[in-house]
Amino acid sequence: MPKRTRSTIRRTLVTAAVAALTAAFLTPAAARAAGPQESRPVYSYADAVRESVWVDTGLDEDGDGRTDRVAADIVRPAEPARQGRKVPVVMDASPYYSCCGRGNESQRKTYDAQGRVVQMPLFYDNYFVPRGYAFVGVDLAGTNRSDGCVDVGGRSDILSAKAVVDWLNGRARAYTSRTGGTPVTAGWTNGRTGMIGKSWDGTIANGVAATGVKGLRTIVPISAISSWYDYYFAQGAPLYEGGPDELAGYVESADAQAHCAAVQRKLADGSPRSGDWTPLWTERDYVKDAAKVRASVFLVHGMQDLNVRTKHFGQWWDALARHGVERKIWLSQTGHVDPFDYRRGAWVDTLHRWFDHELLGYDNGIDREPMADIERHPDQWVTSAAWPPRGTRAAVLHPAAGDQAGVGTLGPRPGTGTESFTDDPALSETDWAAHLTTATPEKAGFLTAPLTRDLRLSGSSTVTVTATPTTGSAHLSAVLVDVGPDTIRDYADRAEGITTLAERSCWGGSTAGDSACFKETAAKTAPVDYTVVSRGWADLGHYAWPARGVPLTPGRAYTITLDLAATDHVVPAGHRLALIIAGTDKDLIDPPSSRPTLTVDLSRTTATVPLVGGAGAFARATSGSAGAPAPRALDGVGAPGTVRHVPVG
Repeated sequence: MPKRTRSTIRRTLVTAAVAALTAAFLTPAAARAAGPQESRPVYSYADAVRESVWVDTGLDEDGDGRTDRVAADIVRPAEPARQGRKVPVVMDASPYYSCCGRGNESQRKTYDAQGRVVQMPLFYDNYFVPRGYAFVGVDLAGTNRSDGCVDVGGRSDILSAKAVVDWLNGRARAYTSRTGGTPVTAGWTNGRTGMIGKSWDGTIANGVAATGVKGLRTIVPISAISSWYDYYFAQGAPLYEGGPDELAGYVESADAQAHCAAVQRKLADGSPRSGDWTPLWTERDYVKDAAKVRASVFLVHGMQDLNVRTKHFGQWWDALARHGVERKIWLSQTGHVDPFDYRRGAWVDTLHRWFDHELLGYDNGIDREPMADIERHPDQWVTSAAWPPRGTRAAVLHPAAGDQAGVGTLGPRPGTGTESFTDDPALSETDWAAHLTTATPEKAGFLTAPLTRDLRLSGSSTVTVTATPTTGSAHLSAVLVDVGPDTIRDYADRAEGITTLAERSCWGGSTAGDSACFKETAAKTAPVDYTVVSRGWADLGHYAWPARGVPLTPGRAYTITLDLAATDHVVPAGHRLALIIAGTDKDLIDPPSSRPTLTVDLSRTTATVPLVGGAGAFARATSGSAGAPAPRALDGVGAPGTVRHVPVG
């Protein structure tokens, strides 16, 4: 190597500096890259400030003559405040912190003798506090240490969480105790808040975002509800017994149970089991207010979630898209499962970069990465630059009669004739799909020819059915099925697609009372001959007006369009795409008051399916021989089973 003199080194440094400065002016991306890219764990978790405040909601739901206060437990790094710097907030507002627990290990909040939080459930505080964030865990009104009443997604639920965002931004009052106390301000935060949570917690994030509250910069709803009507009903068909009044009683504190009987009566009266839309449901519909959303949305959902069903993410995503909201999405093969328990390392890294970008303003490129991550096979993920992908168009498919009754074809040309089936509430979609290639009295099935190339469904489908019932009430189910061998996550298993292991991995700082180490998981899989892709249900009596059902006239034909759940699924070459039309889907909807036989007019029945490539892709994929499938029983996952009607992890 040639010897370098001091003047040579100086000239080299000056030249490099000028080149770097010039490049910064000429290439904005290079200038951005010079800024922070990632928050680092430079603060002490053990020495973090732990405090509790009670935020005034301005409501008096429990009727005790004073406005309700909700408890917000805070864990924040001590060093920034001492240095005169303010930090952003990660916030999870939940009704479950004391009654039921959070996460795969059902963690609850614990407190010391002074009432300060010791264990905060989940990893958010352990991981983000050392990286310069505060974590705030809010007890929804009527739960744990908060005043008020649980109103299941209504005004009290949403405003109790919104009040905390307002307090973090200097617009609401808080105190050092539940009654009386000293006023306290949040001078340690810059007000930039990101809400996160699974199930009911994520639902609150959706609802607070739909108020348009200032300071809420992003939300990360995981398996979350977007409209509470659709949690209890599917176009008039009841999904479960019971209603929001029972759910309120499940999570309320002892104080709330003693004072909130009037609120529970209001919940019961406003949610009749008829399936009719009432003002109670309007108040709890966040989709209608998507235009107010200021926050970005990182949405996560299991495509086989039979608790908070995937219609919730589909209609919310579409509404946000119409209003230009910045969005990102993860879709897994699981049921009602947190991504921390099926893709842990990638999840923590992605969430970290998302919050760094949205709350700290770091230009780390996550906004320029693919919009969607989709689990195609267990632990095998693909990405899409946009979701649904560009080039996705609706294709109208027609069921037609086949060579044997009840086993027809599905193709681009309108069918003729009819198919009939008799509702059997003892059978479910797994029974129907298992006998797709055989005529059975409780369903009508229609299959494409074996595909000659892959066919990708991406988005929400609809099925329009014209049916004539023999009785005055009837429920309908429509199911899309991928018929062919595969290995999938066993979403019907109790753990909904995962197995919890004994080993633990650690994610952040720990204390004696709050460990950052959590049990590892692995995919729980099942070999299958078919996969249910999407589902939809309806009460035929709601055919004319979703808000109000009417008795049916036996012998009269009715037309109704069923909304099927959103999904992203590839039916591979060699498989068939099938449509099933039937009555009660056991354990997924409740049966009607009668047991009708329904006759379907095939000439007036269609499935509208979002396909990448549209109708042309369907025509190309089904251009081979249509040979009739061999009659045989097909294996799938177990029956859905009775899911307790509680949106909790």
